[in-house]
Amino acid sequence: MAYIGREPSTGAFEKQSITADSSTTTFTLNNQVGSSSSIIASVAGVVQEPEIGYTLSGGGTSIVFSAAPTTGDTVFVIFLGIARDVGQFLNSGIITAQTELSETTADNDQFLVYDNSAAALRKVQSQYVVGINSRTELAERAASNDEFLIFDSSASAIKKIQASNVVAASVNRTGTGDGSTVAFTVTSGSTVSNVMVFLNGVYQRPTTDYTVSGTTLTFGTAPASSDRIDVRELPA
Repeated sequence: MAYIGREPSTGAFEKQSITADSSTTTFTLNNQVGSSSSIIASVAGVVQEPEIGYTLSGGGTSIVFSAAPTTGDTVFVIFLGIARDVGQFLNSGIITAQTELSETTADNDQFLVYDNSAAALRKVQSQYVVGINSRTELAERAASNDEFLIFDSSASAIKKIQASNVVAASVNRTGTGDGSTVAFTVTSGSTVSNVMVFLNGVYQRPTTDYTVSGTTLTFGTAPASSDRIDVRELPA
């Protein structure tokens, strides 16, 4: 059939001819294959069944016939799939020893980043990564001028936003009085201005009925035994 332009290509499979000598059963393959079903082996015009008429050895580098092909027989192999070295998956056997950096990165340390424009993994030196320093964990409530990194889905980009513009959810705590305990734990950075306290549903007056310092809320008088304590920490 004639075609306008280039004739369409339907693909091709590599063929390897093997010279039989009536004694040899193992032959080296031109290409490494992943499994016995990745090749078609023919002996004297008869296609051999994988794992019965032949097997593989050497990690797919050799074919082993169950019976030595006879001298003069036409023996060939057609490769349906060829094993390629595409590297190794990351696993604990590849990443060893130090897996977590316990100090500030050096300027010549490198990070892996995904380059969207090139659709590829790239490496970048620490000195070119802006805004990363030795503090990796905030030990207290974020200040209003602290900044967070967020992903802006509308722009498909990472942006920064001040903590004062982040609407945080309130934190609710409950407890039960025992007649003696006056101190209870709240989130670090809380103040009487953003902590509401209720005893048996009755609102308590800040600085008069309770105070807040650091991570401790202290009642002026210990809640009675079985009193229900409700604490609501509002966004700072």
